[in-house]
Amino acid sequence: MTHLFRQHWNVIRWVLVTAVLLLLPFLAMQFDWLVPDPGTSNGERVAWSLFDFAFAGALLLGTGLLYELATRRAGHVAHRAAVSVALLAALLLVWINGAVGMIGSEGNPANLMYLGVLAVGLIGAWIARLEPGGMSRALFATALAQALVPVIALVAGSGPTLLADAFFVALWVVSAVLFRHSSVVSSPSR
Repeated sequence: MTHLFRQHWNVIRWVLVTAVLLLLPFLAMQFDWLVPDPGTSNGERVAWSLFDFAFAGALLLGTGLLYELATRRAGHVAHRAAVSVALLAALLLVWINGAVGMIGSEGNPANLMYLGVLAVGLIGAWIARLEPGGMSRALFATALAQALVPVIALVAGSGPTLLADAFFVALWVVSAVLFRHSSVVSSPSR
């Protein structure tokens, strides 16, 4: 039993982290806590549906398991950091768009452009076969795709999202630079 526990500790750890994080909105609903609304001096009550919990759980657990899978053979700390930053950016992008939307409300079809940003990253990662040098190029391309979203939104009259998009562009670029550093450090010819 102990051997089985040690063998699957990484999965168990992410299940526990996900459960603890989901416990926060659950407790907020049970005790009717108010969550501050930055746009007003009031607060809002937490009202998650079963779908909200399932979506958040799948997103959090999936991100943790992807981290474990992507860093399983990573020898260099820069590689792990690059994976962490890229997954954090993807998680936040999906979470924010699902919760409130970045362009207008969560129902605004313009927010679908962010799925394109994630698609650029996923396709780039697939082409790169998760190798650090290729991942660096894929994430620079993802940053470029992210930078194009507010330009397209502005031209289409959907409103500016420059600050939020600049934050995500910075995350993608940081991850790309970390992957580039990881590829240089792990390259045997250098």
